[in-house]
Amino acid sequence: MRITVLGAGMVGSAIAKDLAQEIDIDVVVVDRRQEVLGRLEAEASITGIQADLQENGRISSVVEDSDLVINAVPGSIGFETLREIIEAGKNVVDISFFGEDPFILDELAKSKEVTAVVDCGVAPGLCNIIAGYVYELLDQTDRYVCYVGGLPQVRHWPFEYKAVFSPSDVLEEYIRPARFVEYGQEVILPALSEIELIDVPDVDTLEAFNTDGLRTLRETLDIPFMREKTLRYPGHANLMRVFRESGFFGTSAVEVDGQEVKPLSLTSKLLFDKWHLEEGEKDFTVMQVVMEGQRDGESVCYTYYLLDQYDKKTQTTSMARTTGYTCAIVARQIIRGLFGREGICPPEFIGRTVGCYDDLQAEYKKRNIQLLETITRQKGNCLA
Repeated sequence: MRITVLGAGMVGSAIAKDLAQEIDIDVVVVDRRQEVLGRLEAEASITGIQADLQENGRISSVVEDSDLVINAVPGSIGFETLREIIEAGKNVVDISFFGEDPFILDELAKSKEVTAVVDCGVAPGLCNIIAGYVYELLDQTDRYVCYVGGLPQVRHWPFEYKAVFSPSDVLEEYIRPARFVEYGQEVILPALSEIELIDVPDVDTLEAFNTDGLRTLRETLDIPFMREKTLRYPGHANLMRVFRESGFFGTSAVEVDGQEVKPLSLTSKLLFDKWHLEEGEKDFTVMQVVMEGQRDGESVCYTYYLLDQYDKKTQTTSMARTTGYTCAIVARQIIRGLFGREGICPPEFIGRTVGCYDDLQAEYKKRNIQLLETITRQKGNCLA
């Protein structure tokens, strides 16, 4: 059994090393950085292939002998990479979080008899799996709310934020309008809007603001109220709003000293060192999902809470753990036949499939990821 991982960033590397622990899986990692591949080959039973995946025909050649592919490339090239993987007839789990509508590729995937799980990280990803799982438990689902964020344990002025992936992918969250659902209708507000302070257990007071995190949930689940908010240390959202409104996130080129420069590209370049987690720097991931509805004639509230920390033993960031291990576990579910729906499959489809959520929880426990569940029966809004 061969699994090919496209992209050897922090998350892609965590996925590869997790899968390489299986004696019956050959893991191949493709990246254009030989130094990264060399490090991975020294750390685990992994074969590295140096290649530029944007070269014409390169993807089809490197996945040719694969039984399953992990798409862990940057979001800017994620959609086209996914298309080429599907064209090659390979099952795929995707964490590139591209901006395009994945269902555009649904007919192609079905015609190729391909299972293509998209958005399979922590959020989107785990939160969607929870949503699908609880949706099947309830007779009627009334509300879904998710608060989620990944942050450094030590705050550094002025951004008080670090990322395990490209700053441009993070900034996309601050540019893209936030879509959510109220009274069954889609509502659109600017990203970084409706800032509120949230007291997070075992963490501190964080701020929550609107981002476009619902993604496929708006189309796949019939829930009249749905919203997702991103968590950061207080003050970050307003600082990012200043950047955005001043044009630093613009995608149209401007002339500077006779050169055409895209403001977003320059901003991303300048932020890379500031937002890059140093080796051994500790981070944490926190998420709360609350779902309300009716079951057996009673009002029921399901609350899920995740707080994950940097793993000192394996030197793996929490964001790489929660994103990467979710992806790796789902890849195993496909290989084992636990999930086999063809076409474009957002993670909520996995949550709605019998056995997948329980398997995910069992695998999380092996990796010391604690996802806590609380069920209450009451009248009224449990978020009030």
